[in-house]
Amino acid sequence: MPRPPKLRRVEFIPLVTVFKPAGVSLRDLEEEVLTVEELEAIRLKDLEGLEQEECAERMQVSRPTFQRVLSSAREKVARALVEGKAIRFEGGTYRLALGQFRCGSCSHEFEAPFAAAQGGVDPACPQCGAERGKRIGRAGHGHGPGCGPGGKGRGRCESR
Repeated sequence: MPRPPKLRRVEFIPLVTVFKPAGVSLRDLEEEVLTVEELEAIRLKDLEGLEQEECAERMQVSRPTFQRVLSSAREKVARALVEGKAIRFEGGTYRLALGQFRCGSCSHEFEAPFAAAQGGVDPACPQCGAERGKRIGRAGHGHGPGCGPGGKGRGRCESR
């Protein structure tokens, strides 16, 4: 019996879950499904421009594992682009990373999922409720529980 896969650490949960070619109804399209960790691999390597070693460290996996995840993601994206398929982001084997934040009003320091800070909106302070805590410390560190949208029922997802 193989051992269960190690949860990949991700800092980003996509707000948009499907991309499709313009002018074609989604019901008429085949789909390629990218897992959340495959999207994270593309984000770290291709968007942030990090070296593979640093990407693997941020996702807390080995370099060969990171390479396999990245290669799989790139193949799926290429196939979708060439064959005119929709791309859906869902499921996977991951846990959401926590970031360190400081409230701009009361200076309270707290942890929150990086995903809470997507779109330029940082999370609200749990102590005073002020709307915009600011990220502190090094991005990319922290351990977080759980899984994001699409994680349940597809792939493996755990809460700690």
